Amino acid sequence: MTFLPSTTEDLDTIFYLYDTAIAHQKAVSNMHWLPFDRELVAQEIAEGRQWKIELDGQVACVFVVAYQDPAIWGEMDREPAVYLHRIVTHPDFRGRNFVGAILEWAKAHGKALGKSYVRLDTWAENMKLKEIYEQNGFEFLGVVTPNNLSALPSHYSGIRLSLFQVEIHR
Repeated sequence: MTFLPSTTEDLDTIFYLYDTAIAHQKAVSNMHWLPFDRELVAQEIAEGRQWKIELDGQVACVFVVAYQDPAIWGEMDREPAVYLHRIVTHPDFRGRNFVGAILEWAKAHGKALGKSYVRLDTWAENMKLKEIYEQNGFEFLGVVTPNNLSALPSHYSGIRLSLFQVEIHR
């Protein structure tokens, strides 16, 4: 398992994974992401924030990191953290606990950057992800409704979010 920054050559693969994730979300829930903006993802790649996990020579999982997230985390955003977003696993690699592997990677990444927490969010109604996050050591902090929707991608419109974090021990 290898963690690598995504490149612009990965854009088609990333969007295939997003489309597959959206189809899966629609099949199991009435909550699903809206399509993502290709320019946004290209910008994340240019900023070195879009990552991939390669396994057996294939992109098995992708995710995004951020170092600020005030629109979701409010006052807590003042604390130094690594924020994880849009973790998506290729259907052929589901069930391999990439969340746990990403958490270990993010703790090391955050420690190197002097961060105190690894954080993520999901829809408040997504009990399956809540369980996965807690099984991997994330602490459930509660539910929030983002107020500043203009600062967020369109898929955050009208939702309540469950917040999770893990402390990075130095």
